[in-house]
Amino acid sequence: MDEEITISSFANYRLERAKQDLSDAEFSYKARRYLNANNRAYYAIFHAIRVALALERVDFKRHKDVLAHFNQYYIKTEIFPRTISRKISEASKIREDSDYDDEFMPTDEETKLQIDTARELIQLVEKYLKEHNDNL
Repeated sequence: MDEEITISSFANYRLERAKQDLSDAEFSYKARRYLNANNRAYYAIFHAIRVALALERVDFKRHKDVLAHFNQYYIKTEIFPRTISRKISEASKIREDSDYDDEFMPTDEETKLQIDTARELIQLVEKYLKEHNDNL
C-alpha cells in the first residue's frame, strides 16, 4: 500500500510538471514566442504521458521509446483515444522543427494546436490517474 501511495505521488508530481509546462507554453504563446511555446507544449505532452508510465512503473531514457510504449500500451489498447496519437506525433515533429530547424517559423495556428493537444492530453491523463487512484 505504501508503495502505491509513493507511485501515485510520483505520478502526481509528473502531472504537476506537465501542467507547469502547459502554463509556460500558454505564457509564451501570448507573448508570440511560438518556438518556445511549441517546445513547452511538447514537454507538457511528454510529461503527461510519463504520468501513465509512472503508474506502470516503467520509464525510458529516449523520447521515442516513451512515445512508442505509450502508443503500444495505451493507444492501441484504446485506454486513450486513437485520435490523440496523431496529435502527439505532430507535436513531436513541430517541437523538433522548432528546436532544431533554424528556418522553421511556426504559425500562430500551429502553435495553438500544440497547446490544445497538451491541454487535451493532460485532461485525459488526469482522468486516468483519478480512476487509478480510486481503484487503490
